[in-house]
Order: sequence, then structure tokens, then C-alpha cells
Amino acid sequence: MFNKIINWFRELFHSKKNISLGFYGSPNAGKTSLANRISMDLTGSPLGQVSVIPHETRIVQKKEQVSIKLKNCTLNMNLLDMPGLAVKVDYRDFLNYGLSIGDAQERAKEATKGIVEALKWLDKVDSALVILDSTKEPLNQVNITLLGNLEARGIPIILVANKMDLENANSNEIKKTFPDYPIVEVSALTGHNMHNLYQTIVAEAKTR
Repeated sequence: MFNKIINWFRELFHSKKNISLGFYGSPNAGKTSLANRISMDLTGSPLGQVSVIPHETRIVQKKEQVSIKLKNCTLNMNLLDMPGLAVKVDYRDFLNYGLSIGDAQERAKEATKGIVEALKWLDKVDSALVILDSTKEPLNQVNITLLGNLEARGIPIILVANKMDLENANSNEIKKTFPDYPIVEVSALTGHNMHNLYQTIVAEAKTR
């Protein structure tokens, strides 16, 4: 499996020494889980911490200079796990997870800063994986705004329909809502269909 990954990424990065791959989406869509899955595939170690509490990732988590060593060259990339995007952050939402009022307010403040930071990083991203929770309605303001911002910057986009291991997963809604983008169904938790995701990344890079 690892040798196949090396070949896929060798094709992807043939023209650049460093590629910045951004992971974007709503809170708890599975951005960090997917970033961890790819990081584990390539380096054997995870990238960030995962939690059921929304906005666990409140700063950009980076794994830089992820290297794939080949016979004639070394290919490097930067994985950028972005804070979850939201239209608004209400501290009261965190109280349901057992946080105190003070901790909830602080988390909401940090999450809001994280959203601003994630949007600023759009100018530093070479390609974007937009992770969608396949158990939820995909048509919302966050996804529409995010895709619009990526399109405006000419950043290649791949939609990732995550959590396909769950019984109520429905990627058809994502396909109907966003028919103009490549969509890959995966389970970051189990590793299902990661092979197809890597191939899609390579295919999209070749068309740009």
C-alpha cells in the first residue's frame, strides 16, 4: 500500500517541491481524522487531536515537510488542517458537552479566531480537500461560502464525502447539491476508499 501511495504522490508533485494541501469544512466533519489518516499513511504518525466537541481544532495544525524519498528526488508537502468553519460560534453550544461557562466562552472566542485564521490561509493553499459529513445536509452557508472563496482563488477542489461507514450516510445528496466538483466517498475512521481519494488528487492535479 505504501509503495502505491509513493507512486500517486510522485505524479502529483512532479512539478513542485512543496505542495500545501488544505483540509477545510464544518466542525466535526472529520477534517482532522482525514488529515491524520493521510499523515499516518505517509509518516506513521498522526497530525492532530480529535474530539466529539465542536471546534477542537482552533488553530491551523501543520505537518510540514512530509517527505517521500524516491531514487532520484525527495518530494515534500505540507498538510494544513484548518479550524472548522461556521457562520457563528455560540458559547452555549459547548455547555452541552460539560464545559463550564467560562471554558465555553473561552473556547468560543478561540474558535472564532480560528475561523478567521483558516480563511486567511486560503492564500497559502495549493489544493483543498473540502470534507463534508455525509450524514448531514450539505447545502448550507458555510459550504457555499467556502467553495466560492476557493473558486475565486483558482484553488483546485475535491469534495470528500466522509463518514461513509455510518448507516445513515448519504453521499447522493452531496452529488446532487454540488455536481460540478469531483466527489470521493471515504471513511477517515476506517480508511475505506482512501485509494480512490489519492487517485483523484493526482487526476485533479494533472488537469490544472
